[in-house]
Amino acid sequence: MSNLFGFVSGLIFGIGLILAGMTQPLKVKGFLDLAGAWDPSLALVMGGAIALGVLAFARAKRQDRSWTGAPMEIPTNRTVDRRLITGGVLFGMGWGIAGFCPGPALVALGSGMGSAGIFVAAMLVGMVIHDKFLGPW
Repeated sequence: MSNLFGFVSGLIFGIGLILAGMTQPLKVKGFLDLAGAWDPSLALVMGGAIALGVLAFARAKRQDRSWTGAPMEIPTNRTVDRRLITGGVLFGMGWGIAGFCPGPALVALGSGMGSAGIFVAAMLVGMVIHDKFLGPW
């Protein structure tokens, strides 16, 4: 049953990314171009995602188990440290340079977009380097 939930939620997420334009690097770069021809449309997407996330986490905190019956595991670490800030800066730089973040890149790769393949390959190399030198998660 958990595989079905995973498949359906992934499908909904991917369709949402496509409809929102998150799989189009030029649209993402237009959103990040605050000094030029700024495209604010993705701010609405982010606002909607944040609002939905706040509601989902509020509900999840009141539950012991997920819909699939697995134990509910909500992160409790609220520490803002050098590793978190460095990771956020690197993530933002990659997003700004490539116009992709991991989820939309995987969706775009599935549609055959070549630049997404380059991004995903670089992302995987970065993950391996991270795990080798800093340890997994």
